[in-house]
Amino acid sequence: MEYNLADLFESVVDAVPDREALVYLDHPGTGAERRLTYAELDGAANRIAHHLIDAGLTPGEHLGLHLYNGIEYLQTVLACLKARIVPVNVNYRYVADELVYLYRDADLAALVFDAEFDERVAAAAPKAQKLRHLVRVGTPAAGAPGPDAVAFADAEAAGDPGRAFAPRSADDQFIIYTGGTTGLPKGVMWRQEDLFFSGLGGGAPTGDPVKTPQELAERVASGGDGITFFPTPPLMHGTSTLTAFIGFNFGQRVVVHRKFVPEEVLRTIEREKVTSVSLVGDAMLRPLIDALRGPLKGTDCSSLFSVSSSGAIMSDSVRAEFQSLVPTVMLLNNFGSSESGFNGTATADSGPENGFRIQVNSRTAVVDPATYEPVAPGEPGRIAQRGHVPLGYYNDPRKTAETFFRRGGERWVLLGDMATVDADGIVTVLGRGSQCINTGGEKVYPEEVEQALKSHPDVYDALVAGVPDERWGNHVAAVVQLREGASEPSLDEVQAHCRTRLAGYKIPRQLVIAPRIQRSPSGKADYRWARSIVAPGRGPQV
Repeated sequence: MEYNLADLFESVVDAVPDREALVYLDHPGTGAERRLTYAELDGAANRIAHHLIDAGLTPGEHLGLHLYNGIEYLQTVLACLKARIVPVNVNYRYVADELVYLYRDADLAALVFDAEFDERVAAAAPKAQKLRHLVRVGTPAAGAPGPDAVAFADAEAAGDPGRAFAPRSADDQFIIYTGGTTGLPKGVMWRQEDLFFSGLGGGAPTGDPVKTPQELAERVASGGDGITFFPTPPLMHGTSTLTAFIGFNFGQRVVVHRKFVPEEVLRTIEREKVTSVSLVGDAMLRPLIDALRGPLKGTDCSSLFSVSSSGAIMSDSVRAEFQSLVPTVMLLNNFGSSESGFNGTATADSGPENGFRIQVNSRTAVVDPATYEPVAPGEPGRIAQRGHVPLGYYNDPRKTAETFFRRGGERWVLLGDMATVDADGIVTVLGRGSQCINTGGEKVYPEEVEQALKSHPDVYDALVAGVPDERWGNHVAAVVQLREGASEPSLDEVQAHCRTRLAGYKIPRQLVIAPRIQRSPSGKADYRWARSIVAPGRGPQV
């Protein structure tokens, strides 16, 4: 049995061709709105797939997606899967030098990019020797220098809308580049079958995975209409693209915006009767709360069944605020990564007092990173997952050897997150080992301090980093963004607040008030930035 993402998508199309599949809504004033049924999305993806084949792209070659959110992003991913070309996400915030690195490291043979990135692509593309085919989405600015590229509209118009593709395989690849919070970006190589079961829930993330590829279409045909998925982070981050494909696997509707604008997200929830929103932590949930309390007060969110977060935690205090405004919604803190897919969901008692506790799936364990053996209850170790895991990192055998291993005849991936497990199998995530602060021999994980800080009534957002300290080795430092109109708290006041929630050695010894906390477009923490803000010499408080 072959679980190939393009084959599975086409089986859903054939089951519900006239069902609405994808809706793109731009911001007011642009008039941009597109709606495609499953049959229309299938035909649009076929056209781009045939264009790529006609341009000389062959199975196994890599295509970069350097795009904002839009129909073209998901259409191109589907086109790649159909033609057995490997899709590769490109972070659109990268400057030219970073793009050169990624284009080269990923061995891109083709690139689909937004016209807004003309200048950066023109600077980077000539330095990527294998990159030979460019497709531009949108119209370049008049007189602006840009690379020689085929217009996406022309490529789509000229492509054959039929299928007629060569047979595909479960071994066809899907690469997700992840920068994490430190280091150069790495390309996580997934077999499509493994990604289907680990990243997409095997066609049923809340139930039993399908037992055959044919069962997916059978489930779709028997129901599932009326559900709308709304991934709000950039599709360039794996979690959003995978959320969209979960929607497709259910035969349901997926809504995307070009960029995250809180007021427009809420208007779309009301207008499109959205049932499921995905976002990344407080950085995205807080602006929705602000809009619901302010200019979008009274917005009808009654259709909303769930709001889920991955990549960053929705803190207890922020969750409570949103729940008070939308009392019927279920708020889910999911745990996963580009290297593991979905691992589990936070328990009801997860929070500052008990830590970030997750009910993990049966393939997840906490192991000793030196021996790969499971740790005893209460002992710290690293989270690992077995079975349907990636093949490794593209072009990086050293990092692959450090992260992926075999035990008991199965493939495993060792994640960067430290954790403990209790006798009932509940995992408490301590934090990223690379961000752990050693202060006087005690280990402090930034995430738990950040949760305590964000429960302060004047704190809007916070990041925590370690600062070299002559006495303790390092001390805990906090960078805080205040709520609008809030008075600036003293270090003593913040410490007093945190002492009710944290052990003494975890209390911040330094406080920096910043105009805003810097995060990635998806809301992930930028710890390199935080460390630069609290670097020695900045003083005890700014």
